[in-house]
Amino acid sequence: MKLEKVTEGAKPPQRRWYEDACAAAHGLDLVGERWALLVMRELIFGPRRFGELRASLPGISANVLTQRLEGLEAAGILERRRLPPPANAPVYALTPWGLESEPVFQALGRWAARSPFHDPALPFSAASLLLSLRTMLDPARAAGIESRIGFRLEGQDYLARLSGGWIEIAAGPVEGADLLLEGAPRAIAAAIYGGQPWAALEAAGALRLSGDRALAGQLPSLFPLPPKAPPPATAD
Repeated sequence: MKLEKVTEGAKPPQRRWYEDACAAAHGLDLVGERWALLVMRELIFGPRRFGELRASLPGISANVLTQRLEGLEAAGILERRRLPPPANAPVYALTPWGLESEPVFQALGRWAARSPFHDPALPFSAASLLLSLRTMLDPARAAGIESRIGFRLEGQDYLARLSGGWIEIAAGPVEGADLLLEGAPRAIAAAIYGGQPWAALEAAGALRLSGDRALAGQLPSLFPLPPKAPPPATAD
């Protein structure tokens, strides 16, 4: 499906910059405002409509989302496109340069997962779950596994391919997958990262699992979380 690019431009918003030549400081100039990185995260797996973005980001207002989209577009990180007929709806997509940011999310996510204050019980979007799988996969543990895993999350299908110790995930049909997981991203994460049994989550109606159950049983061991950093010392 080819998307039509919207060429209408936007002026860079007025904001304070660090005025620092360090590239990391300039990175914060571009994406350091609240919600900016999370908007980008939601676009890692493909274009999204305004309403879809807002639904995936609990707590963001329509006004703030509009501001962040405008700022990221002005910086060349994302662009507006239009779905072809019959949908003919506007969507937002990361530019090729914007897509290069994924390693930033992976490094930041792996580092922050060690925080003693990280709360995995908070809301978890489909993009969060899938990006975490690409971040946390242990290549040595996954070596020798050749399989296709389908995810049906928030009304969208995604297909993951495990091969050669790597995982590739993209939006697309899941027919023929060896394993299909359907449900809330937080429920699937509870099994993969939280150690909750698949059967218990199925019995509670939190998810549906079909296909290779032996493969499902392997998944928690393939995505180990890093050890927690020590908590801050308390004052005497």
